[in-house]
Amino acid sequence: MVWAPYCGPGPTPAEWLARWNLDPVLLAALGVGLGLVLWRTAGRERVGGVSALVVLAVIFVSPLCALSSALFAARTVHHVLLVALAAPLIAWSAPRIRVGPLALATAAQAVVFWAWHAPTAYGWALSNDAAYWLMQLSLLGTAVWFWAAIRRASAPAAVAALLIAMVAMGLLGALLTFTGQPVYAPHFLTTAVWGLTPLQDQQAAGLIMWAPAAAVYLAAALLVLGRWIGPDVRAGASPA
Repeated sequence: MVWAPYCGPGPTPAEWLARWNLDPVLLAALGVGLGLVLWRTAGRERVGGVSALVVLAVIFVSPLCALSSALFAARTVHHVLLVALAAPLIAWSAPRIRVGPLALATAAQAVVFWAWHAPTAYGWALSNDAAYWLMQLSLLGTAVWFWAAIRRASAPAAVAALLIAMVAMGLLGALLTFTGQPVYAPHFLTTAVWGLTPLQDQQAAGLIMWAPAAAVYLAAALLVLGRWIGPDVRAGASPA
């Protein structure tokens, strides 16, 4: 099968830094997003919105976009930035987002993330632009839902949901790390020029999910936990 990823064919090390994605529709969408952020927000919310757009530009406009066509490890960095950095920044910048039950948001994020990393679904996304954007928007949408629900949840519920998200990310990473054969066909012929076999590339991606990506959710859980128990600790330590 001839793969036709949205970001173009996988680049070589000599050319990838010049491979910026200047899709006019994408640039227009980011421009509209920036205009809305500047118009509708202020203060910390504006900072969060602008920061989210910068992250989205790194993901979809910078050479990372092209590199993710060559290496599944780069695609993993792309997805982690989307769900664990851009999404919480969007949730922070739009506090009036309506959310449903935290448990449902947690399940939706995990199911969508796992589903798009199934080899068949992933291959579809790298062979069809509509499927590619369906993958990106569903990953981002469920992640924004999750982080917005975290923001409104009680501390115990938020900590529990973040730990569940950490485990879901870590389990997928471990599965990819210890699977004994490569499973992502779009990268079978694109990793050699980078000095990697497809299996090594897949294992690197698994390690990224297993350690730094899962650690984002752990860090968030510890932050929420610290804010929850902090007042009690300080109160207990104060003189009578």
